Amino acid sequence: MRITIVQGAFFPVPTLRGGAVEKVWQALGREFARRGHAVTHISRLCDGLPGSEVLHGVRHVRVPGFDQPASSLLLKWRDLLYSRRAARMLPPADIMVTNTFWFPLLRHDPSRGLVYVHVARFPKGQFRFYGRAARLQCVSEVVADGVRTQCPALADRVRTLPNPLPEGAWEPNPLPDAARAPIVFFAGRIHPEKGLDLLVEAWQQPNVRRVLADWKLVLAGPWAVAQGGGGENYKARLMANLAPVSDTVEWTGPLFGADTAKLHALNRRARIFVYPSVAEKGEALPLAPLEAMAGGATGIVSNLKCFDDYMRDGENGLVFDHRAPNAGERLVQALVTLAGDSARRSRLAAAAWATAGHFRVEEVATRYLNDFESLLTKPSP
Repeated sequence: MRITIVQGAFFPVPTLRGGAVEKVWQALGREFARRGHAVTHISRLCDGLPGSEVLHGVRHVRVPGFDQPASSLLLKWRDLLYSRRAARMLPPADIMVTNTFWFPLLRHDPSRGLVYVHVARFPKGQFRFYGRAARLQCVSEVVADGVRTQCPALADRVRTLPNPLPEGAWEPNPLPDAARAPIVFFAGRIHPEKGLDLLVEAWQQPNVRRVLADWKLVLAGPWAVAQGGGGENYKARLMANLAPVSDTVEWTGPLFGADTAKLHALNRRARIFVYPSVAEKGEALPLAPLEAMAGGATGIVSNLKCFDDYMRDGENGLVFDHRAPNAGERLVQALVTLAGDSARRSRLAAAAWATAGHFRVEEVATRYLNDFESLLTKPSP
């Protein structure tokens, strides 16, 4: 097959600046190419990358893009400008995958491939305009249900296929709990919607300080607005709130691009991973908890529906109610429970690692290729 992958305006591939969706399609594109398919990957031109090159069997084409703005209106405008540039670079293809807002709305030559829309966020009403799409591929059931509800006329084009683990995330022989470091960590954007205020509050509570007295809290991720973070002022507020226990906290900054190996190492040696997101419609299938599970860590997440595709409370991790009036206390209880019970951590981590195995890129790529084939062999209406 000839497969074109079109990413958005704000991140390059390879993922020198991060970008969860870019990481997903970088891994899938390489796997498709490894299996003999002709893959072209279109992304942002920046950071000294050439306009065209071949990496791991994938042909990369890059076009000028933009830094991500804080204004949603400006973001959409920049995405439109980028999408028009990218559309001029499309090669002949059978399948054209895209995750951008505007690309499915543009008129495309049919010889450039069936439009395959990757839906990695909760829908906001835009899908009623995507009538030209052959597939609306959602990364989780909660997102798929949202698309069907908002756009029943296109329900037969909706499929749920998960994001795979990024390259290098899977650890075939995870360390046992006793050999792991007493670390609680978060990896993701340093942004209010990630629930970090809850985590910062919980970390200072007497129960946590007593049970986790020798533990460290590690916060990994970007806070710059251009990288999707909450900005310098938000990070400064978190640091001020953590000042009384600052000796137990470490900020790593962003861990992507050349530093991705450091993130994988953290997943492989830390005991507990916490992802307390409060983004009711801002998460689709968060990969950070899944990467931690693949590295052998034990996870704690909020009870957003997006986690249901891989996290089961009490079976392969713990889930706390972030909507409860005492949400901070519930997170405290989950931390204290796991930190004080190594046997339970070991049991949950083993089950989590087994679950994560179903998200390895080899298995997920097969599911995508089968779906591509089903579209190409489907009789024309």
